[in-house]
Amino acid sequence: MSTIAEPILPVIPGLAPGPEHQVPSLPEVHATVRISRSPHYWRRLLGFLGPGFLISVGYMDPGNWATDIAGGSRFGYTLLFVIMASNLMAILLQSLSLKLGIATERDLAQMCHQSYGPRVSYALWIGAEIAIAACDLAEVIGSAIALNLLFHIPLFYGVLITSLDVLLILLMQRWGFRYIEALVIALIGTIAGMFGVQMFLSRPDYWPVLHNLFIPSAAIVTNPEMLYIAIGILGATVMPHNLYLHSSIVQSRKLRAHAGGQARGHRHGQHRLRAGAHGGALCECRHPDRRRRGLPSSWAVSTWPPSRTPTSCSARCWA
Repeated sequence: MSTIAEPILPVIPGLAPGPEHQVPSLPEVHATVRISRSPHYWRRLLGFLGPGFLISVGYMDPGNWATDIAGGSRFGYTLLFVIMASNLMAILLQSLSLKLGIATERDLAQMCHQSYGPRVSYALWIGAEIAIAACDLAEVIGSAIALNLLFHIPLFYGVLITSLDVLLILLMQRWGFRYIEALVIALIGTIAGMFGVQMFLSRPDYWPVLHNLFIPSAAIVTNPEMLYIAIGILGATVMPHNLYLHSSIVQSRKLRAHAGGQARGHRHGQHRLRAGAHGGALCECRHPDRRRRGLPSSWAVSTWPPSRTPTSCSARCWA
């Protein structure tokens, strides 16, 4: 009886390479979605839009809407700069989380477990669980309130319906990760269309909007009530569970081919050493034919202990 071998994760300098650390993140969907090998950048970019849309759901929860509505109803356009700054911070953190998942083939939780001791790991885990529970509580109750306002469904049954649809979405993984992404993209498109209609009908004053979007007001700090709502906007935008999730679901893309394991670097490849953590080194192999096939020109792969850093390397590269 044939068995499917688990993908071998690359070794990272300074991290314990135990067998429990070789299990990929979300193994049931790991490397199940092929990405385009087209030489055109925009076609390769389309392969990563699905995880991006899934992550964007976290920025559309009732917590964001409640803080934004409270700030707009009380202070007009003044807090738009806080929204802009919060989103720029979130974009930076999400991009770093994305790069972590692609470069190391591990999610943020796995990297924290391998990089820190048990006390720090448990503290990070407990903090993340509290943050996730707080955000999920607002989302579940918000969905129940929406069902009550639209269809007069009691809050108790609204919570049950919301929990059921989450389980149904998780069940869709059996038919492929792309189905979940397609459903989420359709829902986000509906939300974007409705917001576009509202923006057209409300006819806002665009000059004050642009002014407060890029130029902060001193009242944000001096006014205690405004500062309180600004902190709420920041907390509702920059959420830790989105960072854990983004570094995990991006690995649903098949970033490298497993053809008999990890192929050795081509003898004509150009090798380059980079200083690694804890005195180790990373070897990066450049294939002259990778760019022709629409793949990245290089991929960091191999490590050595500090005591044996070679002057030339035979890196393990994935063709």
